[in-house]
Amino acid sequence: MYAVVKTGGKQYRVAKDDVLTVEKLDAEAGAVIELAEVLAIDDGKGLTIGTPMIDGARVAATVLEQKKADKVIIFKKKRRKNYRRTRGHRQPLTVIRISDILAKGQKAAAAKAAPAADADAPAKKAPAKAKAKAKAPAKAKTAAKKAPAKDKSED
Repeated sequence: MYAVVKTGGKQYRVAKDDVLTVEKLDAEAGAVIELAEVLAIDDGKGLTIGTPMIDGARVAATVLEQKKADKVIIFKKKRRKNYRRTRGHRQPLTVIRISDILAKGQKAAAAKAAPAADADAPAKKAPAKAKAKAKAPAKAKTAAKKAPAKDKSED
């Protein structure tokens, strides 16, 4: 089963458990979002194509992280004019995992409660390691003084 969804001005062919990097979506990491712009769905029995969207169809996804793309360098130069400008840009992105493809009238499966229970538990920190060796005292540096330079005028 797969679907074709539109987000961020681009179209993606997605299936369950696919991991995608899409244009930035307003959601925190771990949040469940729904992509409502579904252009086509193939359920194994046949392909359903929307005109332009399929009414009521949606794709459920979990936000894994918010990140930035690699830096793009913009360099402008006019030869023999001593004109050079350098700019950079990093596009914000969202990494999502497709959790479910829902046709019209279908309901989303219940979210797993186990990870949420672990998140509520207080985080345990590992005990700090005792330092086995004490630091050696710093060595005293003696400044070696140079002998004064000899005068060559005495000859």
